[in-house]
Amino acid sequence: MALEKGIRLNKYLSDAGVCSRREADRLIEAGEVLVDGKRAVMGQQVLPGQTVVCGGKPVEERKRDIFLAVYKPRGIVCTTSDKDRAENIVEFLNYPERVYPVGRLDKDSEGLLLMTNQGDIVNKILRAGNHHEKEYAVAVSRPVSAEFLAKLREGVWLEELETTTKPCRAWKTGPYTFHIILTQGLNRQIRRMCRALDYHVVKLKRVRIMNIQLGDMKRGEFRELTKEEITDLKRLLEDSTNLPASAAGKG
Repeated sequence: MALEKGIRLNKYLSDAGVCSRREADRLIEAGEVLVDGKRAVMGQQVLPGQTVVCGGKPVEERKRDIFLAVYKPRGIVCTTSDKDRAENIVEFLNYPERVYPVGRLDKDSEGLLLMTNQGDIVNKILRAGNHHEKEYAVAVSRPVSAEFLAKLREGVWLEELETTTKPCRAWKTGPYTFHIILTQGLNRQIRRMCRALDYHVVKLKRVRIMNIQLGDMKRGEFRELTKEEITDLKRLLEDSTNLPASAAGKG
């Protein structure tokens, strides 16, 4: 990658589409990154002409910006670890260029997932302080009551996380179904909220991230975002900070 001056290694990897800055820091700490054949250190600057290798592969200049909308099926994970031996979304998608997910949907959830090779955009979308909306369609085990929806909207105390969820929007769509819009992404947040109110989630599908809609996509399908969608997405992110997200938006 051509550079006129030094750039922090984690940003270099992010700009090259390898991973987010946060993940880059983990890879550097794990000794997976070499600069001119030597193990990299945290905070290191990459200078013009230096060769960077990550995970045994040379880091090449990103050819184009990629934004994909993906319908993640149930049973697919968004992490690259194999602790539960499930297929991950990168393997499942098998896209010809390197892309990675913006946040996560847990293994038992389905629906819209954004994938990109732009590392900086990840934290801007995920960081709860930026208040970007994610909408979910949820089916539960017993009838949806007005009291249940009111408690969801007000915020639910999650004892295991020792926190109260932020106020949100939620509305009934059927006897056992509702939609909910969150601006934070605590781990398995919707499932935890429902469980705290004595409801069990039967099905959870993300249908929107900010201005991007799942629409009529089928499970396992993906598409490139339109120019209009990318323009609107970047406009919505203009005032957002890209400080590392404290939550990954798992649904």
